[in-house]
Amino acid sequence: MTSIKAICILTAAWFIADSPAAVRLGIDNIGEHKELFTGKRVGIIANHTSFNSGGKYIVDVLREMENVRVVALFSPEHGLQGTEDAGKKLDSQSDPKYGLPVYSLYGRITKPTAEMLAGVDILVFDIQDVGARFYTYLYTMSQAMEAAAENGKRFIVLDRPDPINGLQVEGKVLDPQFSSFVGLYPIPVRYGMTIGELARMINSKGWLAKGVKADLTVVPMTGWRRGMWHDQTGLTFIKPSPNMPDVDTAAIYPGLCLLEGTNISEARGTSMPFRQFGAPWIDAAGLCTRLNDLHLASLRFEATSFTPTSSKFKDQLCHGARIVITDRAALEPFWAGVQIVNVLFRMNPGRFEWHAAHFDHLCGTNTIREAIVAQSPLESLKSRWNSECEAFRRNRQEFLTYPK
Repeated sequence: MTSIKAICILTAAWFIADSPAAVRLGIDNIGEHKELFTGKRVGIIANHTSFNSGGKYIVDVLREMENVRVVALFSPEHGLQGTEDAGKKLDSQSDPKYGLPVYSLYGRITKPTAEMLAGVDILVFDIQDVGARFYTYLYTMSQAMEAAAENGKRFIVLDRPDPINGLQVEGKVLDPQFSSFVGLYPIPVRYGMTIGELARMINSKGWLAKGVKADLTVVPMTGWRRGMWHDQTGLTFIKPSPNMPDVDTAAIYPGLCLLEGTNISEARGTSMPFRQFGAPWIDAAGLCTRLNDLHLASLRFEATSFTPTSSKFKDQLCHGARIVITDRAALEPFWAGVQIVNVLFRMNPGRFEWHAAHFDHLCGTNTIREAIVAQSPLESLKSRWNSECEAFRRNRQEFLTYPK
């Protein structure tokens, strides 16, 4: 009897230890910060990910607070519903459900104007990021912070997890001369910070235009630890954009997004975007042999065929490789992406093409593309950006909110 009881206790302890943590999002904690919202007219930068952990949309959450008026919405790339294709410029509109104006920040403008903010007291940002420098939601946030600072409005970030954890940092730190809307600040490709931590860093470092400083408040999460992947939080993963369906895709995205700067399809519109890639003219078996011979950390490649439903080679049968992640904790996605592009370039010299400016903006430098073209060793570049990442880890330390 005693042994059975002991087994039950041990089993219960194991279950509790291995069950998902109860993470509360920033939006779940706003009741503890009522003073920020009471008596205010609120503009919300939001999209389809802006739900609390109980499935309630941010507009409804704020409207239920006493003496709070929601007066406008602002939408990022992919639109308020998160259904628009990458890169598609969007117009402002009216939201039929709430009867609110929806100002597009991914179209003719990317930064709220003084006219848009005239009837707003505070701007609230609540959008799920993916942990990669070139994901544009980060810059929608920072440019809105600039606008808030320039127009005397308080800016509030409701924090959310870095879905690919807050420990691992990897990739080239952006060279400022390659700044663009897929990379504005000197941070690595994979920065290992929450959107709220980044907001504090951007604001404190004077990276906003003309060094302006926003009146910034970050409403923190509770229960989140830096080592957590999103599927360890107990939260529902709402795909942040049409081709970001799950955490495994987010894990490899900091490297496979580099294919956007080439004529190789990243399998948009398939069931495995960014986890498979190819073109109609690729020798799939040969490609996988070359890639597997590199013994890239935590990755295996399998020959596959697929038909993209959007972007490059739309509706054409493509041949290439499917990625199998064997140990995401040891994954080096940016280094893997650079090596994949290098192999594709060497195997297909007559057909591979660069979208050079975009590739360089994604990398944050032109040195990677130039080294691949010259067929120079890439390891020295990796060593250099590893040193940059170490410096970044030290520089970000004061802005980290959550424990390991």
